[in-house]
Amino acid sequence: MSAEATDSVTPGPMPGAVSAAVTPTAPRRKARPRIDLRRLGRAALLGPAARGRLPDAISHVVEAHRAHHPDADLEPLRHAYVLAESSHRGQMRKSGEPYITHPLAVTLILAELGAETTTLTASLLHDTVEDTDVTLDQVRDQFGEEVRYLVDGVTKLEKVDYGAAAEPETFRKMLVATGNDVRVMSIKLADRLHNMRTLGVMRPEKQERIAKVTRDVLIPLAERLGVQALKTELEDLVFAILHPEEYAHTRELIVRNAARADDPLAEVADEVRGVLREADIPAEVLIRPRHFVSVHRVSRKRGRLRGSDFGRVLVLVNEDADCYAVLGELHTCMKPVVSEFKDFIAVPKFNLYQSLHTAVAREDGQVVEVLIRTHQMHKVAEAGVVALGNPYAPAPDDPADGERVDPTRPGWLSRLLDWQEAAPDPDHFWSTLREDLAQDREITVFRPDGGTLGLPEGATCVDAAYAQYGEDAHACIGARVNGRLATLSTVLKDGDTVQLLMGQDAASEPSREWLEHAHTPAARIAIQRWLAAHPAQAESQQHETRIAEDRTAARPTDGLPGVRPADVSEPDVAPEQPADRSATGTVLADLPGASVRLARCCTPVPPDEITGFAVRGGAVTVHRVECAAVARMKDGGRAEVGVHWGEAAECRVTLVAESFVRPHLLADLTEAMASEGAEIVSATVEPPTQQQVRHTYTVQLPDAGHLPGLMRAMRDVAGVYDVSRSQPQPQGN
Repeated sequence: MSAEATDSVTPGPMPGAVSAAVTPTAPRRKARPRIDLRRLGRAALLGPAARGRLPDAISHVVEAHRAHHPDADLEPLRHAYVLAESSHRGQMRKSGEPYITHPLAVTLILAELGAETTTLTASLLHDTVEDTDVTLDQVRDQFGEEVRYLVDGVTKLEKVDYGAAAEPETFRKMLVATGNDVRVMSIKLADRLHNMRTLGVMRPEKQERIAKVTRDVLIPLAERLGVQALKTELEDLVFAILHPEEYAHTRELIVRNAARADDPLAEVADEVRGVLREADIPAEVLIRPRHFVSVHRVSRKRGRLRGSDFGRVLVLVNEDADCYAVLGELHTCMKPVVSEFKDFIAVPKFNLYQSLHTAVAREDGQVVEVLIRTHQMHKVAEAGVVALGNPYAPAPDDPADGERVDPTRPGWLSRLLDWQEAAPDPDHFWSTLREDLAQDREITVFRPDGGTLGLPEGATCVDAAYAQYGEDAHACIGARVNGRLATLSTVLKDGDTVQLLMGQDAASEPSREWLEHAHTPAARIAIQRWLAAHPAQAESQQHETRIAEDRTAARPTDGLPGVRPADVSEPDVAPEQPADRSATGTVLADLPGASVRLARCCTPVPPDEITGFAVRGGAVTVHRVECAAVARMKDGGRAEVGVHWGEAAECRVTLVAESFVRPHLLADLTEAMASEGAEIVSATVEPPTQQQVRHTYTVQLPDAGHLPGLMRAMRDVAGVYDVSRSQPQPQGN
């Protein structure tokens, strides 16, 4: 939940809210009587006439609509009401009221939020196609294509055709329609709100079922679309049904606080007015009571509640700059709680919400939260996308070309529409939709090209790959996060820069392990689809994983180029190699008659700086001077023997390759080594950890001059990010 956006159940000032202009010159908006949406949802919509006539019912909608759109053409509303009333005539709700009261109440909710005429017209007709003989063609002929599209978007699919899949498939249809026109979901949310208000006539088990769907699907959608006025009331209604005891306790806390003689919120609001009056900043200061769920959450977090916990102070100003001016004055003249400051104006939330959040401390220790925003920001904070009007109306100098371009379509909706196409099973879609909507925060990560990716909180590099490349992300082999190499399992933070490293192999495969790190439905579904379509490769991956878990080293043998199977052995147990011309570069020792051996621990090759030590049997072992064994033997009193390189010839060297896990990597790597004339004497591939794997190869080269080219060829293999000479670790005596 985003409790910061609003705390009232209905848009605009709460009943009993304290409001005052700070300066005599402050512009005051024309006030009009507040409409009680709950009351008008029932009897007030009927007007003074008898139940069956409804002559004045539409006047309440017109009044609310005129307040936001004084120049609106009301003829479509009158026409839609006449059609809806005549079509629903004779139909009754379970509450006993004429059915027309429902579309009227839904339309009034949207009118109060500031919806434009087309949305209200569709809202009046939203049940006609579903419950009467009116057809979509008739709606289009009488009201136009936009109204027809909106009505179709919220029309349920028939259970007789879809059976148990009717509900999830209806939501899928509605979400797809919302992708083209967000007003579809606005109507659905208002429809669900009125149904929740009148849910008391249903059986308890049906109330609970509807409340759970509202909690899991509709409330998160309202949050994402920024329609906080609907979201907060829906939360309270669901809370009352699913948690009646906690609801009753919270209600008692609110009633008890309302009866207090002192009100710290009112005192702080008065102090804020005084501060802004002296600073000559025109502003309106309101007390915003928390709604029931918000109070309940605060009580669970803090335990015993104090007066300041039941609401917040809201400061409304005219311009963005005034918000920061108010903030400066409050932090100067009052005691700020700096840790509570948040700037959602410079960095708006993903649901369009903008506001400054701060808090001030009273002398008695109570902390009062303060929200600072412009009047327009407040309208958007309450009504979200509904407050944006018709985003599809062409500009006067930009004639419509028939295409729908939705500037309000957010990233989360685009991602949802992408993955739903890949989830043909209704049950899978329904469960995945609930999981996706449960992720109620979004982060933004940056691409190296300056673009951005919107991802849910907790997303990993795997999720970023599929968000950016779709199913082409199967070829992803790693990532750099903020310039540093990172595994695909790395969890991303808001503001990270992510560079995804893509392999060149068209046959690249995703790893089954990626499922453990995939947080978004798009990534999980894409990986699962590939695994289901390639069962043989998936089984092979499982087999390789079991081998790794058993700590069994994978050694390249038959079928891998450049490997001599008879010579494969563990490099850490291989003996020192004789320094004959057929095996190494020639090493000459200053000890006549002594045989020379190259130390296996550091595998020196020309032109490495080397030193030697006499060992039993009259031999001299040759090490690189930086080898840890050199210091150890010096400390043990071993005498050094002078050695130097003779005529260049074949040499043997141990290389360590660091890579990301991917299929076919071992074959590609050994093929690249063979192409450089290297013969693999021994190899070890360690079990992968964190999607990374370490390879150790001892190879035979025609001469040391081939070494730089070999290392370059190994680094060029997709997935390999580092190749180095073996660096032996110091050992104890």
